[in-house]
Amino acid sequence: MTKQILIAGFGGQGILFAGKFLAYKGLTEDKQVSWLPSYGPEMRGGTASCSVILSDEPVGSPIVSNPDVLIAMNIPSLDKYEDSVVPGGVIIADSALIDRHVKRTDVTAIEIPATTLASENNMPTLANMIITGKLLEILDGFNEESIRAALGKVISAKHADMLEINLKALEIGSKL
Repeated sequence: MTKQILIAGFGGQGILFAGKFLAYKGLTEDKQVSWLPSYGPEMRGGTASCSVILSDEPVGSPIVSNPDVLIAMNIPSLDKYEDSVVPGGVIIADSALIDRHVKRTDVTAIEIPATTLASENNMPTLANMIITGKLLEILDGFNEESIRAALGKVISAKHADMLEINLKALEIGSKL
């Protein structure tokens, strides 16, 4: 089993955090993983993407050219990467920020108003984790033990109080 995931949006949306979380979750489940961040020089507001590979076998290259799953957090990301998703793949889009539907008919398209849901649930910076929660449900179900372990690795000690709210955001996404 190998899953190639591409997460894309703009800086400040937690793109790299979501990717790092998925990579650590894979590690806690004894998977072979690769996490490759990419971001523009602007940081917040610039483009950001993250390639994650989760596999049962060693990962040969960290580059994801044709993802099995695309998470698009803004319209430029959907425009840029939609055509690269493998036929039969999954595209999860933040419909609160993307004002069009996925054009492809050979993929499963899931539109989630993640930014709106995050605001409504008093977690305005966690749209990324709501969408990631949906991805976890699609990939392998919602395993709270490995999720907590991965969150413990990616959330710094300085922000340890954010663990429960991140878990709540993931749960919201998994139930959509």
